[in-house]
Amino acid sequence: MDITSIAKKLEGLQTADSIAINLSIDRRTAINYVWMLRKKGFVETIHGKRKIRMYRISPFRVKKFGYPGLYDFLNQNSKIKVYPQYIERIYDHKPTPEEMIVRAVKTGDLRTVLSSLALFNKVKSWPRLSQIAKKENVGRKIGALYDAARTIIRVKRMDKKTRKALINSKIQDKFIVKNARTNDLKQIEKTWDIYLPFNNADLEAYKE
Repeated sequence: MDITSIAKKLEGLQTADSIAINLSIDRRTAINYVWMLRKKGFVETIHGKRKIRMYRISPFRVKKFGYPGLYDFLNQNSKIKVYPQYIERIYDHKPTPEEMIVRAVKTGDLRTVLSSLALFNKVKSWPRLSQIAKKENVGRKIGALYDAARTIIRVKRMDKKTRKALINSKIQDKFIVKNARTNDLKQIEKTWDIYLPFNNADLEAYKE
């Protein structure tokens, strides 16, 4: 059976287990089929309840227009993967790490913010990051997260002018994630007057 015929037979929403049953194969072979189907553009991966991985299979190749949205961008650039809350594409411009760091912070979601720490090593313009952060009133949050990232991963060095601009910026509230505070990064919190939402144990995910 060729790959297009398999896509037709499996059309719809599937899991690895349902694919195995439909094709009378073992689960490992089913996962290999998913890989081949994805390579040909027949599969879109989504996550259901309890983070179960599901596959939307179509015999027609899905063409994605535009650029990846926040969650796709994070999953392409960070070791910490996030489960997309919705499918998003950006059509009017190519997203930048600077923009996506700020967008991640604005979600107020712990895992999304944790995933975004990897983007600090991809920043190309610190002034641009500062400009976007100040516009969205999250300048000090960005600074605190940068310092947190430095404790666990190698990141590009922020210039002194940008750091000063961020630390002197106004902010609407001190919580990055509502009511979440750290037990381990108190000095960073004190420096930026911001409450960090994760502890050292959370950051260890970058070493796994």
